[in-house]
Amino acid sequence: MNRPPQGSARQDTTQQWDAAWETALTALEMDVATAEHMLTLGHIAQDPPADPWAPPVGLGPLPVAMVERAQSVLDRQIELARRLSEAADLSRRHSRAAQALRSAAPSVPVYVDTPA
Repeated sequence: MNRPPQGSARQDTTQQWDAAWETALTALEMDVATAEHMLTLGHIAQDPPADPWAPPVGLGPLPVAMVERAQSVLDRQIELARRLSEAADLSRRHSRAAQALRSAAPSVPVYVDTPA
C-alpha cells in the first residue's frame, strides 16, 4: 500500500486550511466593501443581503501569515460600524426635524403690506 509521506499530507492539510481562511477573509472583505460603497452613496439597501455572512465551520486558528489581513478587515468593520452609527443618528435627527415641520401649525402672517 502506497502511503503519502508524512510531510506531504501535512502540506496538503496546511494548504486546505490556508485556502479555507483565504475564502473566509475574501467574503468578509467583499461584504465590507459593499457596505462601504453603499454608505459612500448615501444609500443603504432596503432588504438585507439574501445570504448574510456566517462564520465557516471548522476553520481552526487563523494562520499567522493572514493575521495582518484579518486585522485590516476587522479595523475596516469597526470603522464602518462607527460610520453607520453616525449615519443612522443623522437620519433619525432629520426624520424628527421633518416630522416636527409636518405637525407644526401654519404660521400666521405678522406684517401686512398696504399700498402707501
